[in-house]
Amino acid sequence: MAVLAARPHYTAPSVESTVQALEGNRVKLSVEVTADEFEPAVEAAFRELARQVNIPGFRRGKAPRKILEARFGGPGVARQQALQDALPDFYAQAVREHEVDVIAQPEIELTDGAEEGPVSFAAVVEVRPTISVSGYDSIAVSIPRHHVVDADIDERIEAMRAQHVDYEAVEREAADGDQVLIDITGAQNGEALDGLTATDYAYEVGSGAVVAEIDENLRGAKAGATLTFDAEHPEEGEDPLSFTVELKEVRGPVLPDLDDAFASLVSEHETLDALRSALRESLGRQRLLQANTALQNNVGEALAALVTDEVPAAMIDNEVSARVQNLAQRLASQNLDLNRYLQLTGQSPEALVGEYRDPATQAVKIDLALRSICVAEGIEAADADVDEYFANAASAYGIEATQIRENFERAGQMAAVRSDVTKGKALEWVLERVSITDEDGNAVERSALELPEPDSDDQTDDSTAEPADTPEEEQE
Repeated sequence: MAVLAARPHYTAPSVESTVQALEGNRVKLSVEVTADEFEPAVEAAFRELARQVNIPGFRRGKAPRKILEARFGGPGVARQQALQDALPDFYAQAVREHEVDVIAQPEIELTDGAEEGPVSFAAVVEVRPTISVSGYDSIAVSIPRHHVVDADIDERIEAMRAQHVDYEAVEREAADGDQVLIDITGAQNGEALDGLTATDYAYEVGSGAVVAEIDENLRGAKAGATLTFDAEHPEEGEDPLSFTVELKEVRGPVLPDLDDAFASLVSEHETLDALRSALRESLGRQRLLQANTALQNNVGEALAALVTDEVPAAMIDNEVSARVQNLAQRLASQNLDLNRYLQLTGQSPEALVGEYRDPATQAVKIDLALRSICVAEGIEAADADVDEYFANAASAYGIEATQIRENFERAGQMAAVRSDVTKGKALEWVLERVSITDEDGNAVERSALELPEPDSDDQTDDSTAEPADTPEEEQE
């Protein structure tokens, strides 16, 4: 029988168990529970049974065990419930005791104690494979340029100028970027269409806002021209369109002067020099963030490529499931149901799972590679490393570190925490040795990618900088 989870009203006592390695990344856990050790589970099952039935002469939940046994013809019903409730706890305890790294649900077979006396069962379960990788100490990756140059600042300032562009009439032919004042009539089969007909319509040449033929005919035309032309309908299967456009005025773009007044207009900085300085700092931090993200992602890809062993399907399925659950939780925080999200995006559950499969496979390979490096290099998580992990978590979530640790201890997740911390140290070990070059082929020292401490007095307007790219999914 397969046991997925234990009911919350019972906790297993300490029991005897052994583990035996099998072929195909599987182990067999053999667990023996004495009659005395199993008795609390039977008592708990009887208490639950008493709450579910009405026995004349007794309040619900208060009927004695002997009365219940007489009612149900012996202890069989309660024992079966006890087996169902308690075996998952006994199994989980054996897993923790032997530090078995399971990756799938177990196949549990009851070998003794179905009716009475001691209970014995065997659990066969697939475990995480141990692999060996090489070449992790000579990884080379390329990242985007991590520092800011004057051209970056100039580009950003020009974008800010474009957001405050004005237009003035000019005596020349229209060109891309100009604003033209037009009367336009669009028709289909000789009948004017309301959505394509307007008077004194301000249109930006080259914007492609309607159909491409409008821009093609406006380019090179002067004020006073009347343009007639046909165009393909943007919707497939529709009859073509015909246009008449009267070009009434050509207006050229006028950008604001690059001076202190401009700086005050677009930001909280009073001078152009101060604006450029703020942009250099904010863009510099973003480039560092982007470079570090690229470094992590590219090193992850390189580590995954080192794994040539076949990856267990159960590990990939677990990772996909975790990512889907993560998405569901994020959607729930926005008051959106996963099924509703799929409807809105026109995506099927199967398509969503398929979308996650490749990144999940890579994450699993990275996990296996880092574990292999830990073994090969003798990397372990010290108690101080674990303490730092909980301290960082406490800082991030505003919860006392001791409380977070207690929660993990109660859930039996301390081994998983120590494993994550150890893998983090292995990744850092690799990052310290990776060969890094930028997009131009220049060597980059890891120390050059360190982020500066945020300045609490920094008042830079976030609107003066572009957001940094972030990875779609965090890699393990």
